[in-house]
Amino acid sequence: MKNLHDKLFSRGAASLTDEELLALLIESADDKRDALSIASSILAQYGSLATLPRQELSRLRMVEGIGLRRAERLHLAAEYGRRVAMATMSEVESVSTDNDVVRLMRPHFDTISHEECWVLYLTSSNRLLERQRVSQGGVQATVVDHRLIIKRALELLSTQIILVHNHPSGAAEPSAADKQLTQKIKAAATLFDIRVLDHIIISREGHYSFRRGELL
Repeated sequence: MKNLHDKLFSRGAASLTDEELLALLIESADDKRDALSIASSILAQYGSLATLPRQELSRLRMVEGIGLRRAERLHLAAEYGRRVAMATMSEVESVSTDNDVVRLMRPHFDTISHEECWVLYLTSSNRLLERQRVSQGGVQATVVDHRLIIKRALELLSTQIILVHNHPSGAAEPSAADKQLTQKIKAAATLFDIRVLDHIIISREGHYSFRRGELL
């Protein structure tokens, strides 16, 4: 493990592999097994670092080589990273591309297991006025009231909006309900000269842009 600490000190945390990063996080003086071998076993079981914080603490602690204290440490590290990402989100002033939207919203969506729909309210120059959750639902669906979306846009004097929601249990491809909702909101927005710039679906596998997919 000394070599890993030396690597961290000389080259920074970004130089560490997932296995090395996990090994340093769970390292303990009481280890009977090498932390790298424990980290390797954990990643082999769960596939990636991203899946670990989504596990219940009570379940994660039962994984061989982890235990309660290490499980707590992993959850705390994930929460620290999430809060840093959320703090960075608040510094965003403008949104120009679907990738900007994904960077803005993924830190939130990656922590939930139900579906939520958000709206980004923008000025004509793409300056972000507000981002607001407009609905939340179950694993596969959520109900959105298009009237509330337009009402808030008028209150903010927003001339452009972007719809964003997540698919926690599947791919990012839009469903028939997603397409219908988008067209309903677009029709309502057009009555007030408000543009729906995009509708972006974010899943753990990637994201889908209605604009890129020529559905808007």
